[in-house]
Amino acid sequence: MVRPLVVFGDAQAAAAGVLRTKLAARDEPYTSSVEVAGRMPADRSPEQDRLPFVLVAVDDDRPTYPVSSLVILRLTVWHHDTDQAFDLAQMCRGLLLVHSGPVIRSCRVAAGVGPIRSVDQDTGIDLATTTVEAYVRPTRLET
Repeated sequence: MVRPLVVFGDAQAAAAGVLRTKLAARDEPYTSSVEVAGRMPADRSPEQDRLPFVLVAVDDDRPTYPVSSLVILRLTVWHHDTDQAFDLAQMCRGLLLVHSGPVIRSCRVAAGVGPIRSVDQDTGIDLATTTVEAYVRPTRLET
């Protein structure tokens, strides 16, 4: 029996894309002008008003060959105040929990945390963080 060659899509990029699209369509005040990225901007500083900002990062990736890959996504949200950071983190988590697409099959909170409020130690800006488990679809390739 030949084992299939499979690869798993980029859950970080897929989640960031989902959040960019879905948040742009929302009308809650805390979602206005949100920027979503997979890495921090090079010009990040308290003097640069880049709020609200959502950072999507991968904390862990556990493939279960050849069926799925379980990726822990961390969503860190910087906002103008603690309440808006918390609300936007909840919205981001909720949007991913109801998403199913070509890369991310589904998400859940099972081992997740948050949203948890905090303050960025480097900038003093209010933030909230939360995690979700994303199940990533395999893509079969020819050998």
